[in-house]
Amino acid sequence: MKRFLKALAMCQSMFCALPVLGNFWDEDARPLMLLFLPLVGLEIGLLWQGLAWLCGVLGLPALLSGLFLCLFPYLITGGIHLDGYMDVADAMGSCRDLEKRRAILKDPHIGSFAALALGMALLSGFALLSQGGRGSLWLIPVVSRCGSALAVTGLRPMSGSQYAGARPPAWQKGILWAALAAAGIAAWFFGSVPAYFGGIVGYFLAAAWAYRGLDGMNGDVAGYALTVSELTALAFAVCWEAVGWC
Repeated sequence: MKRFLKALAMCQSMFCALPVLGNFWDEDARPLMLLFLPLVGLEIGLLWQGLAWLCGVLGLPALLSGLFLCLFPYLITGGIHLDGYMDVADAMGSCRDLEKRRAILKDPHIGSFAALALGMALLSGFALLSQGGRGSLWLIPVVSRCGSALAVTGLRPMSGSQYAGARPPAWQKGILWAALAAAGIAAWFFGSVPAYFGGIVGYFLAAAWAYRGLDGMNGDVAGYALTVSELTALAFAVCWEAVGWC
């Protein structure tokens, strides 16, 4: 049980900017860390939903609340997933050979494709959250992080990745699949099915494209697919609302 609690604290400290008191890092608990990624996603989602509720209570204009809601998921994670999104955008946008793409992926400098991708993500999120889709914010980070945990534990890791050489047991993958299924059941009861399917579709397409182009899975690819997944989930939710089906 102690290893699981340490893994939860490690996951919280790595993937969320909210402070965790104490030093809980333990290499023995590291293989269990991704098991708690959907739980951290639920925490972020509930805070995101709470911010949307607060914006409504305060009667903020749609554009202003859209701005706050757009920036929140990047600030609450310390930009860790957005960093991977930009790295992959730079590498894949270069259209170079595999060796060069991987070199660009590791380059700490921001290239033109990363800047363009960042602008597109921020503008898309701002436009969508100014329009609607706010009833599914609690769910979206859960789905995207289930996707990341499953992709990292199930796909072949890129050489040099921190996940290389550490394959999780089958029971851990089973729990992650169960978490994704539970999110789907909750989406059904709370009317968030479009966002649920949008998040899954977005993650699958983005992860498949980056995985194939970079010949492996790593944290940057996971961050890229997570960012695309959340924007796609918002797009599905907003479009569903726009046609009057919910």
